[in-house]
Amino acid sequence: MQRSREKTERDKMEVQNQCKKRLRVCVATCNRADYSKLAPIMFGIKSHPEDFDLEVVVLGSHLIDDYGNTFRMIEQDDFDIGSKLHTIVRGEDEAAMVESVGLALVKLPDVLQRLRPDILVVHGDRFDALALATAAALMNIRILHLEGGEVSGTIDDSIRHAISKLAHYHACCTRMAEQHLIAMCEDHSRILLAGCPSYDKLLSTHHREDYMDIIKSWLGDKVQERDYIVALQHPVTTDIQHSIKIYGLMLDALLSFNKKTLILFPNIDAGSKEMVRVMRKKGIEQHPNFRAVKHIPFEQFIQLVCHAGCMIGNSSCGVREAGAFGTPVINLGTRQTGRETGENVLHVRDADTQNKIYHALELQFGKRYPCSKIYGDGNAVPRILKFLRTIDLDEPLQKTFCFPPVKDPISQDIDHILETQSALAIDLGGTNLRVAIVCMRGKVVKKYTQPNPKTFEARMHLLLKMCTDAMRDAVCLNCRILGVGVSTGGRVNPQEGVVLHSTKLIQEWSSVDLRTPISDALHLPVWVDNDGNCAALAERKFGHGKGVENFVTVITGTGIGGGIIHHNELVHGSTFCAAELGHIMVSLEGPDCSCGSRGCIEAYASGMALQKEAKRLHDEDLLKVDGMDMKLSEPVTAAHLISAARMGNSKAEAVLNKASTALGVGIVNILHIVNPSLVILSGVLASYYQAPVQRIISERALFSAQSIKVVTSDLEEPALLGAASMVLDYATRRIY
Repeated sequence: MQRSREKTERDKMEVQNQCKKRLRVCVATCNRADYSKLAPIMFGIKSHPEDFDLEVVVLGSHLIDDYGNTFRMIEQDDFDIGSKLHTIVRGEDEAAMVESVGLALVKLPDVLQRLRPDILVVHGDRFDALALATAAALMNIRILHLEGGEVSGTIDDSIRHAISKLAHYHACCTRMAEQHLIAMCEDHSRILLAGCPSYDKLLSTHHREDYMDIIKSWLGDKVQERDYIVALQHPVTTDIQHSIKIYGLMLDALLSFNKKTLILFPNIDAGSKEMVRVMRKKGIEQHPNFRAVKHIPFEQFIQLVCHAGCMIGNSSCGVREAGAFGTPVINLGTRQTGRETGENVLHVRDADTQNKIYHALELQFGKRYPCSKIYGDGNAVPRILKFLRTIDLDEPLQKTFCFPPVKDPISQDIDHILETQSALAIDLGGTNLRVAIVCMRGKVVKKYTQPNPKTFEARMHLLLKMCTDAMRDAVCLNCRILGVGVSTGGRVNPQEGVVLHSTKLIQEWSSVDLRTPISDALHLPVWVDNDGNCAALAERKFGHGKGVENFVTVITGTGIGGGIIHHNELVHGSTFCAAELGHIMVSLEGPDCSCGSRGCIEAYASGMALQKEAKRLHDEDLLKVDGMDMKLSEPVTAAHLISAARMGNSKAEAVLNKASTALGVGIVNILHIVNPSLVILSGVLASYYQAPVQRIISERALFSAQSIKVVTSDLEEPALLGAASMVLDYATRRIY
């Protein structure tokens, strides 16, 4: 009977599996560029035959010999092409583009009627894609639009937004694109913030061992890594003549620059024929420094861009994919105006002279920038497949629009649609090395702590391992890491991400480039700053300094440090030693300070200074008082000094009174120099010093500064939160 019941259950499950309807997904690709984004999704769909049926439709420039007959690479990837539609009317002018859309609309209904897909996947902003979306919408076929909501120049903007209005579902690449779609009244529950699917492939394959073989196969045996240029310039359909002029100037600049250059033919937009004519007139195809090609397989193109000395032109690849490698890019003209870019992109919007472009080449060639993940983190395809599985074919097909007020995307909590935007924060202290995942609202999602090794090699090895572990855990915690922020002791050059001079508490920590190894290992942008500055940044974003234009943060811990916010900006100084508040001198003949001077605030009021005085009193048997709990084996600390003072020890009271006075006088000096509206005390001694410092300000400051308030910080992890705030404030976007 038991076996009979088990057999009945198995039969029941088999029937349920057979009844489960697979989603018929039609992916339509029009050109070499959109296939690089669609191919990872196609591979993902194909690898899950239990969930999906894949149909592939090829049209557009894929089927034109002049553009490389790129449909062959789809066949080489072992995809069955269900239909090939010749939809391009040659002419490469505005009228030909319109006629091509019309021809596609004539041919598509038969194909879509035969295939009967549940959903059509359309990419981007090409005129072919507009024809696809129009046909599918009129035939009541659901549409998933990739890379909607982005902003750029030319007619592509209008086409992209038109497709978004026709589409039922959206898989966008960036937070800002998501917000644009919401502002366009698209239903937020149908928007997936996925990232760019091409990043799934390029982040996993760009470190190939055979990259030099690929480079030499396209540019010759003598070419070296980072000693060549990749050029790709397309027509601007709203200003064709000007874009042809820029193309000629770019070629002249490249000829003068005299570096090996791999130049790809422009796309099929109006004006491309004239651009090719300019290229041939200048003899580019025969020039020994140039290799002109119509098509390069995406896997090889990744290697060529990754290891190039520079990329130039107006292709979206320059502002999107190249940023993942830190490859320097020169963006010419207006075609990508409005695109979100990493710091690797130098814009030459008014590229009206050869000299201007040549100067840009001199500035960019051979540089390397931090890797940027603005457009993706390598996990887009799993998100898109998960999103496709949630589509309910029984829900109404008719689109509904969400008119204002617009929902705030940060407030949403839909597991498969929105991940928590987060930062990886690092705090390099004298004792411990800490790494944390910190979300946009300042919550520490997960924290990792290890003793800080004494040597540079061991420290860096442990740091990268902790970061790698945190990155792995972030995926499970549904957190998307935008970048890495590092808080460390010592003097820091935040522009270069270099620790210039360390404190004595951290050994082998001077002239250390932190940005490069972390960025190279994690493929993320990295920010580095002094721990005092980070405390000020934490208060500005999450603490008492939020909304305050001018304030000072003073850290009262083992040492004394801090940061100054002036007109909402952090003050670094000309040599990055502004806000060394602990080394303000308050006495000409005071005690020796660790900096080598005398009479500094830190020599009076820091935890080390108080501990030193506590030990002195203890050795003289003047510290302990009746009722004070102090074990013989217990090390003497500043806490014992404070405890003794509170229990009436006059000697301890005198030490603390001098320390409070020194700190208060130093802060009065700060008030008279930068005149903040608020002073925030942070660190373990903050609660003790708050009242005495407020009293000294009221007694000794100028009348106009006596009312400035002193508060203690409410933040438990100012260093980690400050490190995270650098990422959350600056990694999100840079817009041209």
